[in-house]
Amino acid sequence: MKQIDALARIIWDYMKLNQPLTPAECILVFGSHDPRVATYGAELFLRRLAPLILFSGKRGGLTQKWTKTEAEKFAQIAIRAGVPRSRILIEKEATNTGENVLFSKRLLEKRGLDAGSFLVVQKPYMERRTWATFKKVWPRKKIIVTSPPISFEDYPNRSISKRDVIAIMLSDLQKIALYPQKGFQIPQRIPKKVLDCYRQLVKLGYTEQVVREGSRIVPI
Repeated sequence: MKQIDALARIIWDYMKLNQPLTPAECILVFGSHDPRVATYGAELFLRRLAPLILFSGKRGGLTQKWTKTEAEKFAQIAIRAGVPRSRILIEKEATNTGENVLFSKRLLEKRGLDAGSFLVVQKPYMERRTWATFKKVWPRKKIIVTSPPISFEDYPNRSISKRDVIAIMLSDLQKIALYPQKGFQIPQRIPKKVLDCYRQLVKLGYTEQVVREGSRIVPI
């Protein structure tokens, strides 16, 4: 397990951008299975880092059984934390990262709002892919991508196992390599050390979430 943790931590550190926080015009919180993202988004709002907070997300593989959409559930968490309802917008149709950005863009335009800068809140291991997607979909906006300050070791909990974290993280790294060719993200350099860790973990069987063509894992 120590070897697996060491390999996964190298990828985790690459996926996190560690961008310093500065005030923005809107906090955009991406929905997911992890309520800690909503709590952190609310914390940023209460620290007065933006005057508006937008929650985006319908349901995904780990949230299909929720009675409310990810955006609605996250908004409830923020309200309980003290964020005024009047400062919250909810986008509840997005089912992937690109739609999170595009549908949030459309919602703000519909409301006549033109935020020039965003604090984007995501899970730690999705920071880099989220940044690359936002830059592709809405390139003229200033963004900082951030996440709850949780280490790789402390991230797994009752709702998500360490194995699931690693498997999803490998899928996200694979998409960083593949999605620019599809027009979904801007390209980014992946260091050889990170690619080597990815390939070792794939060989060890952490392949539940990776992109495939038929039964074949799409190589990167």
